[in-house]
Amino acid sequence: MTVKLWDVQTGGIVRTFHGHTKCVLSVSISPDCTRVASGSEDKTIRLWDIQSEKCHCVIRQQDTVWHVSFSATNPQYIVSISENKVWQWDVNGHQIPPTYNGSHIAFSSDYTQFASCYGNLVTVQDSDSRAIVAEFHMASDKANYCCFSPDSRLIAAAATDKTVYVWDITNPDSGPIETLVGHTKTITSLAFSSPSSLVSASYRDSVKFWQIGSLSTDPVTADPGSNLSTPPPIDSVSLQARTGIVISSDKRGMVKAWDISTGLCKASFQTPAKDYLWKDVQLIDGKLIVVWKQNNKIHIWDNNRSEFLQTVDAPPLGLKGLRISGDGSKVFCMTEESIQAWSMHTGELVGEVKLELEQSWYLDPLQMDDSRIWIRLKDSSTQGWDFGVSGSPPIQLSNVSTKRPLLDFIGGAFQQTRGPSWVKDTVTGKEVLQLSGRYARPEEVQWDGQYLVAGYRSGEVLILDFHHMCPQ
Repeated sequence: MTVKLWDVQTGGIVRTFHGHTKCVLSVSISPDCTRVASGSEDKTIRLWDIQSEKCHCVIRQQDTVWHVSFSATNPQYIVSISENKVWQWDVNGHQIPPTYNGSHIAFSSDYTQFASCYGNLVTVQDSDSRAIVAEFHMASDKANYCCFSPDSRLIAAAATDKTVYVWDITNPDSGPIETLVGHTKTITSLAFSSPSSLVSASYRDSVKFWQIGSLSTDPVTADPGSNLSTPPPIDSVSLQARTGIVISSDKRGMVKAWDISTGLCKASFQTPAKDYLWKDVQLIDGKLIVVWKQNNKIHIWDNNRSEFLQTVDAPPLGLKGLRISGDGSKVFCMTEESIQAWSMHTGELVGEVKLELEQSWYLDPLQMDDSRIWIRLKDSSTQGWDFGVSGSPPIQLSNVSTKRPLLDFIGGAFQQTRGPSWVKDTVTGKEVLQLSGRYARPEEVQWDGQYLVAGYRSGEVLILDFHHMCPQ
């Protein structure tokens, strides 16, 4: 409930202002550096003299003051946000009509324009004439925070659905040039650190850094203990082609969702599944579900609710694969002797098939769109079972899927060879693509005949599209 003025060079406190009776939500320093304005949950704006530390004016409003800012061109005027309206005042506490609808206000770096949020509308206006320069609409939800880029070309706004939108002010008739998804709690602040770099913070959650207009856009959750220059190895990848995303997970428990068509990171999540050999992650109906083996237990974690759904006993023999079913109802565990299916909801064993020890190799996610699972055999053929028939044991499927394109992925790492991995044409037997050099030996791979996704110890995720070679 105090306001403190700091010296950014020394880090020392210069002044402390006492007077608010509830939390202070916004502060602003006048352009001439003689006053500080503060807005509070106590429904007041207080104007402080920096030299004397005294409050020389109290402006009382009918509701919480969410934002206060001195006019950039005249230190005798301030604007505030309260009751979803933009108010104007002089430094003696007199209101200056009119008021405007808005839940937040931001000025451009040269103060010639200001932006306000109201409902699903973000409006950019000329500071002097109040003429509307541009208006941007959100498809849904409300805008609750906005900011300009340093060059005043872009405007970014945070929505109540925890999404950040970025528009080009010079092209007001177009849609957003970026839609940034990743926060799981309400976004409380936005700021551009450069004309193409944006920082966002959310309530008790994380700080994320975004690169605007670049294929390397990658929101990274700030972690003081991590070294961002050395990304941790990828230990799990999940291909969800029907929803257009790839999910990757690294050794530190960071999960990222990648857009297949653009290669952009759409979201990042911190999970408790760190540094485990067997892990899988899926987005099921908008919920991030993580499974991993630890201490002879298989843990099923709902990241949205931050709680365990189930903890079941791991198979006693060596685990060779762990996958969430395509419909999100089961967890598949593959050992040297069997494939077991456990209910995601009850933790009960709902199906099991025995395998020939010398035949099984590894889980193949091909067509794992319902309750079906496939394994890849040592001769590169596949065999699958449907675990979704109620009251019946798993039904064996044909070795050859009618939906499978005439391409095959041969993984050097899985075949325990020193050579590269490659994609071949199963009709001609010819090699279509070779993964060599740094990409020869991925840690994790998923392949559906069109998309190949590979994760590496370097922290890289490789997404390849073979659409042009797939039969229609």
